[in-house]
Amino acid sequence: MAETTAAFDRDAEPPAAVAVRAADAAPGGPGVAAPTLLEVLRRLDTGPRGLTEAEAEARLARFGANTLPDRRAAGRGRLFVRSLRDPFTAVLLCLGLVSAAVLAWGTASVILFLVVVSCALRTAGEYRADRSTAALRELVATTATVLRRADEEAAPTAREIPVRELVAGDVIRLGPGDLVPADVRLLRASGLTVHQSALTGETAPVARHADAGPPGGGPFDQPQWCFQGSGIASGSATAVVTATGARTRFGAAHGRAPGRPQPSAFDRSVHGVSWILIRFMLLTPPLVLMANAALRDRGLETLPFAVAVAVGLTPEMLPVLVTTCLARGAALLARTRGVIVRRLPALYDIGAADVLCLDKTGTLTQDRPVADRGLGPDGRDDPEVLRWAALNSWWTLQLADLPEPDALDEALLDAVDEDDLLAHDGVAALPFTPGRRLATAVVRTPGRLGTHTLVVKGDAEAVLTRCALDEEERVRLRALAARQAEGGARVLAVATAERPARARGYTEADERGLAFRGLVTLRDALAPTAAEALKVLTGQGVTVKVLTGDHPGTAVRACRDLGVPVSDDAVLTAGALDAHTDAELTELVARTTVFARCTPEHKARVVHALHRAGHTVGFLGDGVNDLPALRTADVGIAPQGCADAVRECADVVLAEKDLTAIAHAIDAGRHAGANIATYLRITLSSNLGNVIAMLCAGLLLPFLPMLPAQVLAQNLCFDAAQLTFAHDRPHRLALRRPTTLRPGELLRFITGFGVLNAVADVATFTVLALTLHGLGRGMDEPAFHAGWFTENLLTQALVMVLLRTGRRAARGRGPGPVGRAALALAVIGLALPPSPLGPLIGLAPLPAVSYPLLGVVLALYAAALLVARARHEPPDAPAGGSASRPS
Repeated sequence: MAETTAAFDRDAEPPAAVAVRAADAAPGGPGVAAPTLLEVLRRLDTGPRGLTEAEAEARLARFGANTLPDRRAAGRGRLFVRSLRDPFTAVLLCLGLVSAAVLAWGTASVILFLVVVSCALRTAGEYRADRSTAALRELVATTATVLRRADEEAAPTAREIPVRELVAGDVIRLGPGDLVPADVRLLRASGLTVHQSALTGETAPVARHADAGPPGGGPFDQPQWCFQGSGIASGSATAVVTATGARTRFGAAHGRAPGRPQPSAFDRSVHGVSWILIRFMLLTPPLVLMANAALRDRGLETLPFAVAVAVGLTPEMLPVLVTTCLARGAALLARTRGVIVRRLPALYDIGAADVLCLDKTGTLTQDRPVADRGLGPDGRDDPEVLRWAALNSWWTLQLADLPEPDALDEALLDAVDEDDLLAHDGVAALPFTPGRRLATAVVRTPGRLGTHTLVVKGDAEAVLTRCALDEEERVRLRALAARQAEGGARVLAVATAERPARARGYTEADERGLAFRGLVTLRDALAPTAAEALKVLTGQGVTVKVLTGDHPGTAVRACRDLGVPVSDDAVLTAGALDAHTDAELTELVARTTVFARCTPEHKARVVHALHRAGHTVGFLGDGVNDLPALRTADVGIAPQGCADAVRECADVVLAEKDLTAIAHAIDAGRHAGANIATYLRITLSSNLGNVIAMLCAGLLLPFLPMLPAQVLAQNLCFDAAQLTFAHDRPHRLALRRPTTLRPGELLRFITGFGVLNAVADVATFTVLALTLHGLGRGMDEPAFHAGWFTENLLTQALVMVLLRTGRRAARGRGPGPVGRAALALAVIGLALPPSPLGPLIGLAPLPAVSYPLLGVVLALYAAALLVARARHEPPDAPAGGSASRPS
């Protein structure tokens, strides 16, 4: 069956099963009936009188208390140790230990400090995400009224017991205000309505009764079942407990292992970049050692330099910059949009998302219907039909003493003038019942003394059956109602009958021989901001997929009303989902917009298929039935008012269930992602160029081309300057597409621009050879070190400016934080060697003739950068390549 829960292994149960899972209760698909009440009682080895005390105690001892899974969060120390498993962090730690082993204490201290900071940041985030879920238990009742017997012969008595002592097979009583303490099958019910928002996200109460519903649909569509976490809105019931604790649908949804079944977009990006760096860092030190040993007869004395070269390739400030970028974006969202990012990497994930999955109700539509049209028997508009329907709602509400109108009645009452309703006097009312599927109001029409008018409203089939029509006309009207329903409308039929006035009451027997008046169609009220938000999301390159438990026609109509074109072949129902293999579904999801009649497992399966198709997926959900999909998606999104279980699972929490807020979060995520991408591309390409140049210099020079302290000082200056990318404003085009780092694309970028940087460095060696009288042992080593140190910082400043802004630099604005940092970097490069601090790290002033020649090298390098950037970028990409093409 498609709906399986992994709550427990049914095959391991005794023959007299003591729990019936929601999967056993719900149909497996269209045409498959749920178990009958007798079958349920037999499986539970119980009856309408309940269990004996001895039976209940035995089951409690065998199967445990009716409590939710208690998953304890890992401690901070354990999380800190676990964070060391990250490949990039592990390699940095190894380099730090090697540096300490060769007595390069400065390098070792910096590296180890950065490792500690990185692990501490990760530990804090994971600890917050893994905190205890005790808030879930607030959704569950503490006591329950149960029928128990002292022995087999005794009569059952009702008493209150703690909810944790309930077992499968117990018979319980439910009343208004009660929370359903376990999964139950109704035995008897009177006027029962249930709030299921904690499970399904639907805020309107739903009717429940003991009679089994028609085959098909999900478990929440079956009226004979109530689930743990629901609340009784009205009415009363007697029910048999079918599942407790982790076996309930509520407990199974939350009790699955925490975490995501596969890495998120952020994890994939970081790991991809990490493995590129690991390969370079593991290869570089041996190459340096072997080259110096073979050609210059230098052995282990070059180990500190080799380690410094490997460290020089790493973006040491990456953890700090990533955290700063994401934290600034998250703080801005919380302050201005009421969007809370519970897991910082989720901000990057939502910026990388190119597919957003969501439900229809409360997102595209409001959680209420509105009256659409009144149709006469001929199918043409007839406002009189709408008036009759509203008259029925008004007097049913007044005379039947109902607590409040349901959503359909409210929609009808809003659609007509109240004066039209007050023109009639109410006489009697027969309220709606699930068995009849209609409601009747009896009114006295002005000017017609001695006559009462019965106004009947309800399910089209139920009303047509009671109308005085020939079979051909009845078939035609059924087809008319079916066409309206297939178009996504909710359909009610309206009929009237004239009866002689009488004093005695009216009964269901009077609902016969009716005159058919017409049909009323209702549609979901559209969310006021949905249409504009969908346009914004489309402009951001995000495809919206609707995953709903509703009828496909209802979802399609809402999409079309909002301006989203949905073709007939872009709709997939749960039955069709079950009929396709995972490979087939992976191909189908690309062209499917609406997935209807979805169960929780269907939603998770669709998200899996989107992942396999190469998409980064966001999922917006607010019910416990959305938990599997929320955990499967790259980023789970939930509104503030959802169930606690959902809010604890979500990565991003919205103040309101509003697509506009998601669009703002995507902007913030892409802003942060673009800056992170720019930092990585610029720093890695520049560092790779330096490493290549160091290897070349090591082969050409009789001395080390740069001392370890100089390498470290240069890297710290460059990395400190690049922290300003966290405060940069990327080009607007970077916000129009997902910002996903792809290792292959990154490798091509850093290789191309790294080689270009190395060519500039080799040209610098030539300049220094000319001005310092050759590259032999008589060369002034401190001056050579100073020349390359200065040239490196100047080229890095050029890279920061040209690869970030280039020809698309903003007009009329100052240099910005990146421009000011690049200027500071250039000043340091020129001023440090001749300053008193220069000799401390082995630098000496350059001859004056060197500076004009270095200026020529830098000018040629800047021109080459512009040409290479123009060839590397797609025509519509922002400068610096901070955005990636979507898959």
